[in-house]
Amino acid sequence: MFDVVISGAGPAGCRCAQVLAEKGFEVALIERDTNWRKPCGGAVSSRIFKYYPQLRKLNYAPITGITMYSGDYHELSYSWKNIRDYSINVDRLEFDNFIRAIAVDAGAHLFDKNLSVDFITKNNRRIGIKTKIPSGTKEYSGKILIVADGMSSKLAPKSGLKGKWKIDEIGLCKCAIMVGENSLDKHSISLFFRAYKGYGWIFPLDENRFNIGCGTWLDENLTTNLNQAFDEFLNDSHIKKFFPISQYKEIWKGAYPIPALGVKEKCLYGETIMIIGDAAGFVSPISGEGIHPCVVSGQTAAEVAINALETEDISTQSLKKYKQHPNIKKMIRNFKMKVSMVEFLFENKGQNLSKMFELAGTDDKIREEVINMFLFSIPPSKELLLKIQT
Repeated sequence: MFDVVISGAGPAGCRCAQVLAEKGFEVALIERDTNWRKPCGGAVSSRIFKYYPQLRKLNYAPITGITMYSGDYHELSYSWKNIRDYSINVDRLEFDNFIRAIAVDAGAHLFDKNLSVDFITKNNRRIGIKTKIPSGTKEYSGKILIVADGMSSKLAPKSGLKGKWKIDEIGLCKCAIMVGENSLDKHSISLFFRAYKGYGWIFPLDENRFNIGCGTWLDENLTTNLNQAFDEFLNDSHIKKFFPISQYKEIWKGAYPIPALGVKEKCLYGETIMIIGDAAGFVSPISGEGIHPCVVSGQTAAEVAINALETEDISTQSLKKYKQHPNIKKMIRNFKMKVSMVEFLFENKGQNLSKMFELAGTDDKIREEVINMFLFSIPPSKELLLKIQT
């Protein structure tokens, strides 16, 4: 019997396991495959250092700038060098195994090659998680169960808290890690909003490696072929200017869904259970940033679980504190704001976004407002929205 059983050893699950283990609780951290690289852009804001200061000791090139492009390539650049802390770009296989090791060093028990398939119930109460392993099945009993196994989770729908994801409430993305000569600024990331409802990116990983990809959003998934969009993005003349040679070695490639409508706040907790990370929608709309929000959700769930275990009160009312936590409520508000902006920004094949960047190029006050909206979750003023529409 474990105090807490966590299904999924990504950023949310690992952080949750680490915090619990550091407090002396017995934690089972279940993972389907530690050698699997989650398809992901891998950009992480400086806020990650609050949770993983160890990352500063690794050889990541500091990211101190961003350039964003509208669908018709109006450009908006911003540098925060010497203004605020740097960000990093990570390879998800390396990053996830790094934070798994931290959780294990803290005392969490990692069980690899375990695919969570169902809950164990007794007297109509969930008391554990059942997994498939290469040799058959295995069961892990726990006082509190935490679902952190992403959008493909079999547990989240079986929890009774949420249904399966619908195609028009997610983003569909495809990306690759490539290596070769390039003219990328190693200290800056590039985002390319498309004429369709979606965006692309190029994130440098080191001197020669880079992560490149694109995605479609919400109802755009019904009309745009992701593979075709990816190929068109790679062959776009505006993209190819960064890559002077014709052939690049492809280290890895993958496709994946991400939540696109923010946190599923009605599904965050239930009797003996909390849902965290991608499985609960902790991915920022518009930008698609998920690593930091997932870590925050894992940290918060761990703190709530610690309180519940120490007070011997694991009631639904006690676990409700997870949803009520200020950090979770703040993310829910920020994500709702961004969701409300998606339709507006992509109206008329992205013309509102294009005009926003155009105005930002001629007015410093508007530029600051646009930067604040995209990078710091500050809602745009009514005056700016009216200017864009006129």
